[in-house]
Amino acid sequence: MRELEMIIARYNSLKVSGTDCVLATLVHIEGSSYRNAGARMLVDEFGNITGAISGGCLEGDALQKALHALHQQKNKLITYDTSDEDDAVIGAQLGCNGVIQVLFEPLDYKDHLNPCELLKKVITQAHSLAIVVQFNLERSKDQPGTILLVDKNLRYTGKPPDEDPLGLILNQAEITLENNRNRFAEFSKDGEKQQLFIQNYEPPVKLILVGAGNDAQILAKQADLLGWEVIVTDGRPTHANKDRFAGSCQVIITKPEETLENIQIDDRSCFVLMSHNYNYDLSVLKILLNEEQIPYIGILGPLKKYKRMLEDLENEAYDPGEKTLAKIHAPVGLEIGAETPAEIGLSILAEIQTVITKTSARPLREKLGPIHEKKNNQFKQVEI
Repeated sequence: MRELEMIIARYNSLKVSGTDCVLATLVHIEGSSYRNAGARMLVDEFGNITGAISGGCLEGDALQKALHALHQQKNKLITYDTSDEDDAVIGAQLGCNGVIQVLFEPLDYKDHLNPCELLKKVITQAHSLAIVVQFNLERSKDQPGTILLVDKNLRYTGKPPDEDPLGLILNQAEITLENNRNRFAEFSKDGEKQQLFIQNYEPPVKLILVGAGNDAQILAKQADLLGWEVIVTDGRPTHANKDRFAGSCQVIITKPEETLENIQIDDRSCFVLMSHNYNYDLSVLKILLNEEQIPYIGILGPLKKYKRMLEDLENEAYDPGEKTLAKIHAPVGLEIGAETPAEIGLSILAEIQTVITKTSARPLREKLGPIHEKKNNQFKQVEI
C-alpha cells in the first residue's frame, strides 16, 4: 500500500471513531530535504502519525505544530530552516541545508471537500491529476490549503476560488499535467501575494506478470510493497490462483492470445514475461507489440532466448520497428549481480522504475547536482 493510501485508510478509521486529525503537507523546498514537495502525514489528536514529511527529523516538532493547528482549528504554515545546524526549534543537527514549508490543515469531517476527502478521490483515479494547494509565505495571512483537483480536460473538483484566480490556477494545472512535474506559482491579488503548489499525481505503476511461477510470487510481493498494482496472468489454474498470490494482487487464468482481454492498459502498464514457457511468452509478446502506449516489456531468460524470439517474429513477418524494440528489455533487469529470485526481482523493479521516471541507474555519488531535481522549485510569477 502506498503512503497516500495508508493516510486515507487511517483518515477513514479516524472519521468513523470521531477522532480529530490534521493533515500536514510539505508544500515547498528551497535547497535540500529528505522528502520532496507533496510528502504528507496525518496526525490525530492523540499524537499518532501516519506518513512522513522528512526522514524523521521534523516529525517531532511537526507533531506539536499539528496539535496547535488542531486546537485553533485553523490552517497554519510553518517554516523549517534545516540549513541552520543550531536551529533550536527543531532541536537536532540535521545538515539537510534546506528551507522547508509545511502546511497544517485541521480536517472537518462534515466537509465533504476537506483535503483528505479530495485525496480520497485521487487514489481511486486511474489517470493523472493536478492537486492544487494554495498558501501564503506570509504565515500570518490566511492559508487556503488543498483546494482543487484538476484533470487533463480541466475538469475540477474542490473549492474553487474567485473567477480570476481560478482561470490562472487551471492554466497552471494544465501546464503541470502536460509536463508531468510539480509546479510552483505566485500571483498577486488586491496587492497581496499568493503561492501555489500544484502537484502532478500519477496513478500507481501497473505491473503485469505473465507467468505464475514461484519467482512471480516473490516479484508480486515486492511490487506490492512499492504500492504498484499487480496483475498475474497464466494458463495454469494450479499456479494462477489467489492462494498463491495473496494481498491486492489480481490473478487471471487466460490463454496467451487473450491476455489483454481483461486488462485495461495505459502508459504506466509494464509487462514481464516469465512463464518459463517459450511459446506462451512469444504468443503474449506478439500481441504486446501492437500496443504503442506500453512503456516496458521485460523478458526473463538469457539473451539467446530473445534472439530466437526475434528470429521467429521475422519468420512470421512481424516487423516491430526500432521504437517498439527499444521498449523490450531482454534479458530483463539491471546488472546488480542478482542470483536469487528476490535479487532478480529487485533488479527488475529497479529497471522498471528507471523507465517510468526516465532516469539513469547510475550511482548517486556520480551525480553532480542534488539528489532531487530542484530547478523547477522556483515560484513562477504569473498574472491574473
